[in-house]
Amino acid sequence: MRSFRFWPDKGVSAEKRLIDANGHKIPILILKRKGHTGNSPGILWIHGGGYATGIKEMVYVGRAESLVKEYGAVVISVGYRLSVLHPFPAGFDDCYAALLYLKEHVYELGIRDDQIMVGGESAGGGLCAAICMKARDTKDVGIAYQMPLYPMIDNHDTDSSRNNHAKVWNTRRNHQAWAMYLRGMDKSNVPPYAAPARQTNYSNLPPAYTFVGTAEPFYDETLTFISNLKNAGVEASVDVYEGMYHAFDMMEPDSEISKEAIQKFEEHFEFAMNNYFAKQN
Repeated sequence: MRSFRFWPDKGVSAEKRLIDANGHKIPILILKRKGHTGNSPGILWIHGGGYATGIKEMVYVGRAESLVKEYGAVVISVGYRLSVLHPFPAGFDDCYAALLYLKEHVYELGIRDDQIMVGGESAGGGLCAAICMKARDTKDVGIAYQMPLYPMIDNHDTDSSRNNHAKVWNTRRNHQAWAMYLRGMDKSNVPPYAAPARQTNYSNLPPAYTFVGTAEPFYDETLTFISNLKNAGVEASVDVYEGMYHAFDMMEPDSEISKEAIQKFEEHFEFAMNNYFAKQN
């Protein structure tokens, strides 16, 4: 297991800001490559933690920082409100506010306004999928690409999340996390912004890439999400890693299978950077 690092790597600068979000302030981190000159993709990256835990500094141990170092992307990591104190829609609203902030500050931040992207791991992947749905519905932001890695999107049990006892994340933790995030809500009428697997219209969503392990709870819901996108005519793909558990790439980044997953993730990002563009509204 790696020792987690919560500060930027060499070659990356990090700026802390507080931004307005529906009448309150939320913290963000803005990551840029040192010497950044602009005209880069802008990525809203959302941390995981079952909607209930986690901090914006987790961006340093996930997949986003390498996109800054290797490709010159500008990344905003958002410190959204957590469901321990604030159930849905608080965290979702905060992430959407951060997306609007990114759009409104593209020129100041040196971001291409046709290459706004969204990504995240686990619950961050779920929030990624949800805010892409809202951006499509409202036409507030044209999102060029989404990267919801092993996303937490289904509040119902699936074959892989039912009776799952894998390490890092399992059935018990999943049930607890969803109960906390959706508390006070009519569980028979959960909206797709809260649980993206409840979506029935996948058309006109951004192209997507993800990866997932076969041993983890979110295996089935990830494959279903990608299948639904493809069936709606959206370009989408997933890489599957046999026997791997939740967030294996973060827990064991130096293993051969994690290196393979990281390399493929970066290859898909590079392809998206060169091929996917969105018209801003």
